Amino acid sequence: MEHDPPVSKCMTSDRTSFAHPSARTRWPAIITSAIDDMHRSVAALPSSAPADKVCEGKRIVADLAALKYELQHDRALIPLELEPQQGSNGDDLALYNEELAQREQLSKTKQLRWHDVEWLFSECYLYRRMANLFSRSAHWRDYDVFARQKTQTFRSSRPAVLELAARYREIVQRIRESAVAAPVEGSASSDSAKPDEAVVKEAERVLFEEMAEICLWGNATDLSLLTTLSYEDIQKLQGSEAKKGREEKVLVNQLQEAFEVLWQAKQEGKQNRRVDFVLDNAGFELYVDLVLAGYLLETGLATEVVMHPKSIPWFVSDVIPKDLEQLLEVMRDPRGFYEGGADEEQQQKQATAPLGQKEEEDVKFLFEHWATLHAEGQLILRPNRFWTHPGSFWRLPHVEPVLFEDMKEAELTVFKGDLNYRKLVGDANWDPTTPFQEAIGPLGKSSGLRTLALRTCKGDVVVGLPKGKDEELRALPGGGGDSGAREWAFNGKWAVVQFSDGKA
Repeated sequence: MEHDPPVSKCMTSDRTSFAHPSARTRWPAIITSAIDDMHRSVAALPSSAPADKVCEGKRIVADLAALKYELQHDRALIPLELEPQQGSNGDDLALYNEELAQREQLSKTKQLRWHDVEWLFSECYLYRRMANLFSRSAHWRDYDVFARQKTQTFRSSRPAVLELAARYREIVQRIRESAVAAPVEGSASSDSAKPDEAVVKEAERVLFEEMAEICLWGNATDLSLLTTLSYEDIQKLQGSEAKKGREEKVLVNQLQEAFEVLWQAKQEGKQNRRVDFVLDNAGFELYVDLVLAGYLLETGLATEVVMHPKSIPWFVSDVIPKDLEQLLEVMRDPRGFYEGGADEEQQQKQATAPLGQKEEEDVKFLFEHWATLHAEGQLILRPNRFWTHPGSFWRLPHVEPVLFEDMKEAELTVFKGDLNYRKLVGDANWDPTTPFQEAIGPLGKSSGLRTLALRTCKGDVVVGLPKGKDEELRALPGGGGDSGAREWAFNGKWAVVQFSDGKA
């Protein structure tokens, strides 16, 4: 805790904070969904299943129900129980329990209760507590209670998945055709046929920004913008009314600064040009993260992409290593997933139309591309328990110095999503005009890291805004007004894209 920012934090007792309804409404609903999932999984066990597996499943259901009761009735947070075969799956339990004890010592009441505790710590504790219920079992240790929900959500993204697959395949093929057709340096035709470098740069920048913005919003509403790689025509994207309308919702947009870093490294001919992604959600969001990663590798803006998932089921939809494996399996057999993979309940809700031949080929193209990148060591998955620790990323240099030093090797590190943003800035009550580089503390100036945060706002904290912007947004309908709440930042309709150059 001593390494966290010296600024007051969001509390679950603060009625003006999104933490207040989260602790009282959102978290109990999440636990209820987990209970329902376990009921279904235990009921679906075959009669030949070991009796102790059934008993363990029922115990987990009961423990989840007890956790929900504690939460709803504002009971005290209790220490996490030890797990068998600790090590890679349990070495953070002592850290959680030590911090809980320290916080209790500092608390005036000597006991932390669900409805009056720091939001970030208690939310991380909640998911670690849920994971602890499974990790202590023999038969359910590796069970992801959120997997069913992740799969159903990705299945519902089918139109966007197929459209982006088609666009991405076209882009990659044009990149490859351009590379093959490029004149040999020094030949008689090289000067006349070679595209102007400024035009090439602008084309790559626009595509980079379009793909990054799809990653930011997690949807595909503007995929029509990604129709061509023509160096002459692609600049027309800048004049798109759809693009302009979307950009109005991005309160701070520093994608161009991030692109300049990657472009410069490529122009200088750096042998290793690594880009890291600290991942957020599975499903379609992971899918578009891979699209951006593949584009960076195909264009040479990166030579290696390292993705950092969580190690345990986390915040419902966060990526764990198994999610990437399952996504690649879907890409390998899209027809099986979309036509035959839905469970009975899902089939009753929605008839599944068969995939067209081209749709299947487009998706399989992505599988072959990503699987090749992964097999050749250009696309790497590197989980670390730090990402599910209870505190802020201000602790990274002190708690996980090896991870911190490794991440300095990257040209750019992209932090995805709301939770990673909250952790970057310590979930603290910063003045909204505080510079982003200041708010991320030891990951900011002179840190050796270049940080790019892609975040749609779903919580109180926000930094780096122009003076008066917060007040302007509060004055909008539903913005919070004089209530003291920054309600405009709760609904995901606004976003920030913020860059810090810690290598400068």
